[in-house]
Amino acid sequence: MLTVEHITGGYDAAKPIVQDVSFTVKKGGILGILGPNGSGKSTLLKVISGILPSTNGQVLIAEQNIKTFSPKAFARKIAVLPQLHAHAFSHTVRETVTLGRYPHQNSWFSTWSEQDEEAVQKAMQQTGVDCYEHTNLEFLSGGEQQRTFVAQALAQQADILLLDEPTNHLDIAHQRQLLDMIRLEAVQNGLTVVSVFHDMNLASLYCDQLLLMEKGRVRAIGEPHEVLKEQQIFEVYNTRVSSYPHPELPKPQVTLMPSVSESHAPYVVTKEQFKIRDEFVELRTDFPLKAVSSAVHNAGFGWFQSFVNRAVDLNYMCEDAHEELKRYLEKHDFMPSNTVAMMTAVAVEHVVIREFSSSIGSIIVAVTAGVGNAVDVSRAHERVSAPYIGTINTWVIINGKLTDESFMQAMITATEAKTKAMHSEEIMDPISNTIATGTSTDSLLIASTQSGTFMEYAGPITDIGKLIGRGVFETTVIALQDYKRAKGWI
Repeated sequence: MLTVEHITGGYDAAKPIVQDVSFTVKKGGILGILGPNGSGKSTLLKVISGILPSTNGQVLIAEQNIKTFSPKAFARKIAVLPQLHAHAFSHTVRETVTLGRYPHQNSWFSTWSEQDEEAVQKAMQQTGVDCYEHTNLEFLSGGEQQRTFVAQALAQQADILLLDEPTNHLDIAHQRQLLDMIRLEAVQNGLTVVSVFHDMNLASLYCDQLLLMEKGRVRAIGEPHEVLKEQQIFEVYNTRVSSYPHPELPKPQVTLMPSVSESHAPYVVTKEQFKIRDEFVELRTDFPLKAVSSAVHNAGFGWFQSFVNRAVDLNYMCEDAHEELKRYLEKHDFMPSNTVAMMTAVAVEHVVIREFSSSIGSIIVAVTAGVGNAVDVSRAHERVSAPYIGTINTWVIINGKLTDESFMQAMITATEAKTKAMHSEEIMDPISNTIATGTSTDSLLIASTQSGTFMEYAGPITDIGKLIGRGVFETTVIALQDYKRAKGWI
């Protein structure tokens, strides 16, 4: 365990850079240090490692003050990877890594052991530099040199590892490899790590705790979600960021918000931009729309310029519908990465597209509705049949600027309006013989131009919510009536 208590110090005792810094890292824990340039991150590591003097406070390893250790004993406890490495004469990769074993020698490599050799070989393999074992450092790239010095620190086999920007010069593949390896050493072998990062996202992913420094002092310390707060980052870095959850891990990620963004005149989508082709309905826009959907292709949040509702046969079956739909889009000159696509069993000529306006702006609603597989969601647990293709697909295109909260509320409002339309048209679940709420795999799209009127909320009693509720209800009713006529029900 590493404990730093009220450390103050730096290059000039009269003007210490690091002031009253305290933290504890448990055995096997990883602490990431963040902060703007000049905030004291690298200086803090140098004070902890004894490279620079402290004028106040103390550093403890397993509750023992580091000043009580001999130089070699200290080096067996703490390994340091500085930010920059100046080498006045050439060494091979192997020679550089073996220097990490010096704290374990009784004299200058006169007692080189099998354990020393194993440590060096393992460190080179872990960092992927074993293939350069006999290559001189000056012939390596900056990233390969960085990995070599990390290997040197690992070969030291210290209990604590201090790293100053370990991913500097590394591409994303080697960043992941290196940090995965360090994380594995911490989890499996109890390595305690303190590392300086410039990349907040990497720090969040791999660290248990983050320490945010500002002007030599601790601004915040805690778990990543406690430190990477938008307002706090803005106040420390004077830079706007947006925070969002990582797609696979319970860790926050941040995105830089530029001061100068791509600008254009307020953009409006109109009904006339929708095209009905032989097999699909499409919308292509001049500028990307921010969208959230439950589509087959590109579900979730994103920015897109193409939207497709593809009609397929009632008996459509495919082992990998996602891949098949991607190939279909490419065949019809859509860029899959820039397209949201749904599938429906309703022929495209039955799509209903309507435009609705109010004082706040306008929306376009497009619905395909076929309810031969209608389901009452409250009775769905009684079913044993396999689901069929979803046949009620709803698009709501909004000429306005929505928050993430209003996107979510817009989806709820649109779903409630669709369900009300099913009730109004008395669409029945054929198995439970009760009023249906939808079909087995309906899809919904909410897309916004993100220009024009700002719409913070989109619940049913807001102006935009009222427009969505009316638009989706009326459009779905017309689509359902069209389906009834096609089936001879009316």
